[in-house]
Amino acid sequence: MALKHVEEYRDPKLSKKLIERIRSVSKTDIRLMEVCGTHTVSIFRSGIRSILPESISLLSGPGCPVCATAQGEIDAFIELARKDNVIIATFGDLIRVPGTSSSLQGEKADGRDIRVVYSAFDGIQIARDNPDKIVVFLSVGFETTAPTIAAAIYSARQAGIENFAIYSANKLVPPALEALTSQENVQVNGFILPGHVSVIIGEQGYRPFFDRHRVPCVITGFEPADILQGISKLVDQIETASPRLENAYPRAVTAGGNVKAQKLMQEVFEPVDAVWRGIGVIPGSGLRIRKPYAVFDATERFQIIAKEAPEPKGCACGEILTGSKAPPQCPLFRTRCTPLDPVGPCMVSSEGTCAAFYRFSGEGQ
Repeated sequence: MALKHVEEYRDPKLSKKLIERIRSVSKTDIRLMEVCGTHTVSIFRSGIRSILPESISLLSGPGCPVCATAQGEIDAFIELARKDNVIIATFGDLIRVPGTSSSLQGEKADGRDIRVVYSAFDGIQIARDNPDKIVVFLSVGFETTAPTIAAAIYSARQAGIENFAIYSANKLVPPALEALTSQENVQVNGFILPGHVSVIIGEQGYRPFFDRHRVPCVITGFEPADILQGISKLVDQIETASPRLENAYPRAVTAGGNVKAQKLMQEVFEPVDAVWRGIGVIPGSGLRIRKPYAVFDATERFQIIAKEAPEPKGCACGEILTGSKAPPQCPLFRTRCTPLDPVGPCMVSSEGTCAAFYRFSGEGQ
């Protein structure tokens, strides 16, 4: 079913046809995981969970970059913020994530220079305006944002701006799929693959994972019919026992992805083992700044090491990120943990599963 215009993906009649098809084909109980936090929010906003047959369960995965950032990395950010002559530049969601003893928001209230920015290039401008300070941009994200971070580092070197650094907590999605598939407590029959990440890495970015595990996978966009079309394709694959890697978002995603962005990432970053909240260490899932650009690596410059740190007491964010639990199963959800007073990052981020449940679902969902 080829759809060309965004408006078509919002057509209620088309969505109704897709729902009818899903209902007619779905015979067995299946569990599908949307990996992307934007998908999670779109699914709640459009009410997709409530109109699917009871045989289909949707799980939210670790696709919120702020949520997947390990507690030890949050503590490292706070340690950096406490350094003399340092300005921290960060995205808005990250500032409210509680660390073990504080948060960036708390440090800002205590007088530390912490600024919310829209991109790493804003951090470069702050560095130009404050030559006597070192500006550290806290880089949290997936393949979607990593090329822009690489471009900022490359530009800073070209411009000779030496008082700018990056703390790279960037992560890669395909290794996370590997980890989720190997976890015994995570039962997933198919993956709704992220649209934004796929624009960069392309359909072939998932090929090694799919060829190893033969788990049904479909790349989808973010409109209601996009998501329903992806679910329909996954149900078809599962019910016919014919797993495939499919691209249901061809208006934005190509087979090879954005090759220029990939080359820039590879120029500046190299893969490294990384810790994911709720999962642990995933080999080759992080991005470390390469040696030729080490002057821009905040971990090297300040000798900051992210230490192992426990999850907030009672918080089930780690289990929610792997689909092992839903937010209402967390004892803190809607009681001690709310968007105004969050305990874990899943309630902080606009893409967090707990925040989406809180905003869009009723108590019992």
